Amino acid sequence: MEQSNTPEIIYDKQGNPHEVVDFNNDYEGAKLGFWFFLFTELMLFGAMFLVFTFFFYRFTDDFVTASSTLNIVLGGINTFVLLISTYFMGMSLINLKNNEISKAKTKIYITILFSVIFLVIKYFEWMTEINHGIYPDSDILNAKEHGEVLFFGLYFTMTGLHGIHIIVGILLMSWVLYLINIKKTTNTNYVVLENVALYWDLVHLVWVFLFPLFYIIGIGRG
Repeated sequence: MEQSNTPEIIYDKQGNPHEVVDFNNDYEGAKLGFWFFLFTELMLFGAMFLVFTFFFYRFTDDFVTASSTLNIVLGGINTFVLLISTYFMGMSLINLKNNEISKAKTKIYITILFSVIFLVIKYFEWMTEINHGIYPDSDILNAKEHGEVLFFGLYFTMTGLHGIHIIVGILLMSWVLYLINIKKTTNTNYVVLENVALYWDLVHLVWVFLFPLFYIIGIGRG
């Protein structure tokens, strides 16, 4: 049976007509659902931060010693890279709302570029540790103090999980670009980009906490 394109109308108690809105266009529902998702992400990383805090309290000296071996320069550069990428992500949303489509797409591309730069820097960081024999369950790592083993276990787990979120962010931004190109995301229907921008805010916020926990506590020991 052929589906009618005529909008369905309902009436409230006062007799005023209202068009029935498909759930895909439900702005409030989309925002609420995404905030619930972000809450689960906060619980995930929050639990890991609590674990780090607990073991840091028990093995403070070992954690400081292990932290001093990390490359704080690369960690600092990555912090600035994410902060700058967040700026461009936010500006892309503003451009889209102002119907500046080309500018919005350009800023999303720039955000993706900075995301890739972050991953490349993190790759070289990880490879440096691995080439030194520091990776989970390696003989060199297992020969260290128990606190150092715990530190690097948390380091690879938490930064690795954060890296996965960066990759997911790149995929989401690529999807948004596709939606903009086919005109499903516009200056009047921008909730997808708004949610992706919120997601990216979470990604950069998590790193803002990861950086001091893993890199800064070792300053002065190295």
